[in-house]
Amino acid sequence: MTAVQSPLRPEQVDTIRTELLRTLTKLERSLKISGESARPRDLEQDTVGRLSRIDALQTQGLTKTLAERERAQLAHVVDALRRIEDGTYGACNACGGAIPFERLLVFPETRACTTCARAA
Repeated sequence: MTAVQSPLRPEQVDTIRTELLRTLTKLERSLKISGESARPRDLEQDTVGRLSRIDALQTQGLTKTLAERERAQLAHVVDALRRIEDGTYGACNACGGAIPFERLLVFPETRACTTCARAA
């Protein structure tokens, strides 16, 4: 499919870009923090009780899952920012139609209009 020019007005693109950059900063900060807390810990049986060890392992697993989700979202945000720079942001990848500004405000990383997203 050929690239379609963005159907959004410049001020709408600026609004979305600002939101995406805010989300990017938030995700980078969160990944840095979760990366530090996801490091393996030395959980000696002698120094930590059994339930504390289980709790620590569960927390570590949840932190890892959260970090994976955040990395995926970060990739989507970076891709959306790239599409803004390319001038193709706001066009549906599937049908080539315009993605409504209201949908982009709620899901700024989306690549599909509502109709195509439901069909997928």
